[in-house]
Amino acid sequence: MLNVADVFARISPHLAHRPGSARATQLHGWLVRHSGGRIAGRALGGDILVLRTTGRRSGRVRDAPLLFVPQGDGFAVVASNAASARPPAWWFNLQDHPDAEAVLRGHTHPVRARAATERERSELWPRLVRLYSGYSHYKSIAKRELPVVVLVPR
Repeated sequence: MLNVADVFARISPHLAHRPGSARATQLHGWLVRHSGGRIAGRALGGDILVLRTTGRRSGRVRDAPLLFVPQGDGFAVVASNAASARPPAWWFNLQDHPDAEAVLRGHTHPVRARAATERERSELWPRLVRLYSGYSHYKSIAKRELPVVVLVPR
């Protein structure tokens, strides 16, 4: 059984160089992956997958916990970064290294990422907003397109 002290002792060496919000994101991803989704595997009414990308500059594995909707045999996610001017780092990583892993409920799914086509986006966006209504707000205040990313099995 995981306890909080063990969690922080195991993950803290990996977080020392990260700012506060990045540390929280990494901790969230670590908890979901190491608990098979039993801890922190749901948020805002939806399941969380951990997207494992390769850092475009560092080459290191990076984890991003994300809400998703199923899309065929894969998944669809939004690169919203809470509507900030800059897309999330994981989206930049995927543009350089599209092969990644989606970890969901303790199972690792090798995936290849790509931007949704306009048709896919028009079908996926309402589903994503039903999952998390905040995406609608993000779209209304964002000064950039919020990419919908399709993660297809490889």
